[in-house]
Amino acid sequence: MSFLRSHLGEFAALLTALSWTITALANEKASKKIGSLSLNIIRMFLAVFLLSFYNLIARGYLLPSDANLHNWIWLSLSGLVGFTFGDYFLFRAYAEIGSRFSMLIMTTVPLITALLGWVFLGEKLRFIHFAGMTLTFTGISLAIFSRNGKGEKLTLKLAPSGILLALGGALGQATGLILSKIGMAGSYDAFAATQIRVIAGGVGFALLASVISQWPEVINGTRNRKAVIAVIIGAIFGPFLGVSFSLMAVKYTQAGIASTIMAIVPVLIIPPSIFMNKEKVTFAEIAGAVISVAGVVLFFV
Repeated sequence: MSFLRSHLGEFAALLTALSWTITALANEKASKKIGSLSLNIIRMFLAVFLLSFYNLIARGYLLPSDANLHNWIWLSLSGLVGFTFGDYFLFRAYAEIGSRFSMLIMTTVPLITALLGWVFLGEKLRFIHFAGMTLTFTGISLAIFSRNGKGEKLTLKLAPSGILLALGGALGQATGLILSKIGMAGSYDAFAATQIRVIAGGVGFALLASVISQWPEVINGTRNRKAVIAVIIGAIFGPFLGVSFSLMAVKYTQAGIASTIMAIVPVLIIPPSIFMNKEKVTFAEIAGAVISVAGVVLFFV
């Protein structure tokens, strides 16, 4: 029990990685059926309900009324950046290049997090960190590039737009983590913090749907039974359990260590992609995922 307490942040990060593996697979299915914006609005609504119920039972607060102005400002910004910006682009990437490749590109999150931590939190970067960054990008390149039929020229396996969307998701998630760490101020409850983030993210998505007139598509999305089931699974393991565990991780251990453990999702997602989604995974793609994660680990040595 003492071992668990002393490594609570690391265990929370591992649970985050497992949760995000499940939610990535579920959200890929849903995004292909009803689109990224509809998926996000539905899952934000479900997440607010789940978090409100949990916080009422665990903390006695239906809404995070015990949060101060500092908590609300920074955690709301985190929700807007991490959810409205980051997840919108990430889920669009799911539809274009699939969850496995999207999660591989998301291994850049710890690198971006560390760079942001260096700028805003005063964390130091050394030569070995840049070596890790190089290794991670090498692993990603190995997985997403292939040679043509004559074995001469390297070509992209994936749509460039999908890669850019996944990178946008990585930037949003990394920035959201840093803003969350500031917003919790080292003591505020992780699940309550997630509730604030989800509320802000939901408001952001609602405004976006209004601006681009997407509410009819959102309503139609709620009528797709298979998609809604996938969204429910994604909501439970994403903004409810996954994000809450991630905030616990950055609260109880260093942001870099937490992000490193969370980054193993590209490796965890390979077996279900093969056995559940019947994807053909090449040796180069497996090696690329392992090398990419190894680069992340090296980055935080």
